[in-house]
Amino acid sequence: MSGKLFVVATPIGNLEDITLRALRILKEVDIIAAEDTRHSLHLLQHFEIHKKLVSYHEFNEAKRTAEFQQDFAVGRTIALISDAGMPGISDPGERLIRSCVTQGIPVEVIPGASAVLQALVGAGFPMVPFHFGGFLPVKSVGRRKELVRAVERDCTSIYFESPHRLIRSLEDAVAEIADCSVCVARELTKKFEEIKRGLPQELLDYYRAQAVRGEICLVIKSRNAK
Repeated sequence: MSGKLFVVATPIGNLEDITLRALRILKEVDIIAAEDTRHSLHLLQHFEIHKKLVSYHEFNEAKRTAEFQQDFAVGRTIALISDAGMPGISDPGERLIRSCVTQGIPVEVIPGASAVLQALVGAGFPMVPFHFGGFLPVKSVGRRKELVRAVERDCTSIYFESPHRLIRSLEDAVAEIADCSVCVARELTKKFEEIKRGLPQELLDYYRAQAVRGEICLVIKSRNAK
């Protein structure tokens, strides 16, 4: 293979969700660039993949991107993976992909599991069109404004949220969009997968009564939805 970048989606929890094509590419490339090499090593060892593994994260993106351009120049192939899901979607990768496109280096995307799409389908709200907003703002003022924007759109909105901020986000939802339907999709594809739907106060009461763990998608139904 000539110099080329493969953007490879990896499972968001359940290792059985890796695709045959992804496994083949990971076995064939010269280098695997991973967001967290320790995390990705578990995936690679599980499937008996032994390749040169280098870190590629938000703190070394610029340096690594320049180094990878040298690898591409001599014909090496690189697979970019993140801790889970599709690289570049609220994860490192966008800088490298843009650099390859600008330099004329081939980029091939290998599809796979998507927390965004799984949460959208599982919520049962209108699915097309939809808005994905990445992570909700950390500060309450910005978060409240975004929640109001979400229900005022003419489509379902989806956000990532961390477990330690979920309660605060639901409190803000109670204050700003109390009459709107919300879904919390947690631990998707894993053993304790949970999809809870209801009004913000109902979900707040539920999650206040237990420890919140795992990766979370917050799905918000539009006020204009039928």
